[in-house]
Amino acid sequence: MANNCIFCKIITGEIPAYKIYEDNDFLVTLDINPVNQGHSLVIPKIHFVNIFDAPEEITAKIGPIVKKLAQAIKAGVKADGLNVVINNDQAAGQLVPHAHVHLIPRFEGDGFTHWHGKGGETPADFANTQNSIKKVILSHIFQDSILLAIDS
Repeated sequence: MANNCIFCKIITGEIPAYKIYEDNDFLVTLDINPVNQGHSLVIPKIHFVNIFDAPEEITAKIGPIVKKLAQAIKAGVKADGLNVVINNDQAAGQLVPHAHVHLIPRFEGDGFTHWHGKGGETPADFANTQNSIKKVILSHIFQDSILLAIDS
């Protein structure tokens, strides 16, 4: 737990929260500045900054928790849809440096908008980006795994 982390203080009970789920690894609470009714945060109890710092045992467990809670929230507030969002680093909109997943119920006409693509990408741009990412995958990320060849 980090000393001045607001989420760590919520986890320890120093700061009150509207908890909707808790187990040994995660706390799920309503966001205090919600996009829509039911907007919730899935917060790992282990402090780490974002997905890049996440321990494998937590990333393996978070998917099923997110799925179950997303279903419950969507049904509980009778939403038309639901966004699952993880902001990683300040440039991506992460405001609290403790990893968390936003579960945002969506309603027809709620006014919450998605990003718009910049456009203008050429086939060469896509190929260069693809090759850059594949090089990193092959050289760093999956060193101990068997990869299937990915054709361009």
